[in-house]
Amino acid sequence: MLKKRIIPCLDIKDGQTVKGVNFVDIRSAGDPIELSKRYVKEGADELVFLDITATVDRRKTFAALVEEIAHEINIPFTVGGGISSVEDAGVLVKAGADKVSINSAAVRRPDLVKEIADEFGSQFVVVAIDAGLVDGEWKVFVKGGREATDIGVFDWAKKVEGLGAGEILLTSMQHDGTKNGFAIELTGKLATDLNIPVIASGGAGASEHFQEVFEQTKATGALAASVFHFGEIPIPELKKELSKQNIEVRI
Repeated sequence: MLKKRIIPCLDIKDGQTVKGVNFVDIRSAGDPIELSKRYVKEGADELVFLDITATVDRRKTFAALVEEIAHEINIPFTVGGGISSVEDAGVLVKAGADKVSINSAAVRRPDLVKEIADEFGSQFVVVAIDAGLVDGEWKVFVKGGREATDIGVFDWAKKVEGLGAGEILLTSMQHDGTKNGFAIELTGKLATDLNIPVIASGGAGASEHFQEVFEQTKATGALAASVFHFGEIPIPELKKELSKQNIEVRI
């Protein structure tokens, strides 16, 4: 069985790490390079960097920062934000990213998933899905979670898997930043439906929440931000606790 992955997420705005609640109320969380090095020491399995202003401002992804990160850390990391072409992805590959995360651009033009997968391999393509409830149904949101679509989350996930996505990063907008736990039912159904790894995101507030998502769903990774950034859940302690509960993690 694959060991479960603990993945800190660094939302980047203007070169700084920030964190919000339900995708708003943004506050600073520190320097991304220093945070990254700290997470390597603490035993994080992977990192995710999302340029949260890229889609809004239509800026190119922060390649210079990615290059600096690649020189400083030795664990896999994913980069997302404003990637809308194979060329954008190529810049990040050259800069040292292990994977790219695409979201709004894939919804606008699903063939982008296939194009990047064909060029670099499926293992390089993470499709991020921002899921929100609309009239009781989980729908895909775009533009940093600000705009609903009529696309169902489960149909979309199956579609991008077929197009060559290697992994899904699933964020429940209802749970994001609330620290009340992951969206277990949503994550469980998606991870069961798919044959590719699913990372659960949104809502982590205690070590028990990681235990729940790993025990009750087939998610292979769990992602969080503020609880790691501000030291509320130290990664070494989290991993020891999960290991005690017979959840396979890298110690």
